Amino acid sequence: MSDAVLIDAASPASPLSGYGWTPELDQLFAPLAEAGLTPGRLARVDRGQADVIVADPATGGALTVRADTRPLLGGEAIHAPCTGDWVAVDLAATPLPALAALLPRGNAIIRKGAGKRSDGQVLAANVDQVLVAVSLAAEPDLGRIERFLALAWESGAPPLVVLTKADLVDDAGFVREDVERIAPGVTVLVVSAETGDGLDVLRARTPGTSALIGQSGAGKSTLTNALAGAKRMAVQQTRDGDQKGRHTTTTRELIPLPDGGVLIDTPGLREVGLYGGEGLDLAFSEIEELAAECRFHDCAHESEPGCAVLAAIADGVLPERRMASYRKLRRENEWIASRTDARLASERARLWRARSREARGRIRP
Repeated sequence: MSDAVLIDAASPASPLSGYGWTPELDQLFAPLAEAGLTPGRLARVDRGQADVIVADPATGGALTVRADTRPLLGGEAIHAPCTGDWVAVDLAATPLPALAALLPRGNAIIRKGAGKRSDGQVLAANVDQVLVAVSLAAEPDLGRIERFLALAWESGAPPLVVLTKADLVDDAGFVREDVERIAPGVTVLVVSAETGDGLDVLRARTPGTSALIGQSGAGKSTLTNALAGAKRMAVQQTRDGDQKGRHTTTTRELIPLPDGGVLIDTPGLREVGLYGGEGLDLAFSEIEELAAECRFHDCAHESEPGCAVLAAIADGVLPERRMASYRKLRRENEWIASRTDARLASERARLWRARSREARGRIRP
């Protein structure tokens, strides 16, 4: 066990309240408590083991224990324990405490697996807000920001865009206006972890559990250290040529914040593939609103008469770049859906063949 991480004594009764524990979770956990298990939240997951935050009866606060995750492994990757999950821990297990059960997730940030894989990868679980970090050290890629916003909306948690490294540019306000135009309904903040500008506003907007996502070099680790008030994450410099970063953060880690709430820092994402599709409707909400005014309810917005989307593009109300980005992400989602359906069908066929062989083996000649 590590040293106890004390929680504000003014917090509600449970020592885990500062980490997001609620009365609803208390009721959900009741049967597991009767079985002698202990509630905890995953702060970090490595191969086969995890850091779990649990209540410390001796101090009335919380402490971190190292636990074996293997009892919960073996199924689909998206159902494996992930940072932010609430779990039931068997503290009496040897040689390490062991995860005995995973509580149902309220939500999760899930991206498509790397390359041509169609499975999903969970980045963080049970989050109240997704912070999308974008560096101002280079010209922001609006299309990539749209991907991150769709990924965030997909999780069910609202996004907030954080434009970092504001101390390196003179036109941060103009960039913010550009980002606001492609982020309907989303707050966009400009901050500098070096000078402290904008950090107070950001701190006031990060109650509960916030997950921090973005590309390598976006300043996520530096921002995490600034919000935590201590050097919790290692930091590396970006390349001078293209301002691209190196993977400083290599795992997802849940970090308590001094003003309340917790932050889940995640490794930089080179690929931002969506896994689902519902987030597109919110990330491109103005296109969805225009589509509702099209003459045909199944309008593809290509060449149909009475298409309100095409009319908005012709009038300059809807930028062509924005529509092209929407179409590209929609095509990717359709591909993922088809691959996922094929993968599930293949898995069902494999299970059916296995059961058939088992049944034939029981038949005696």
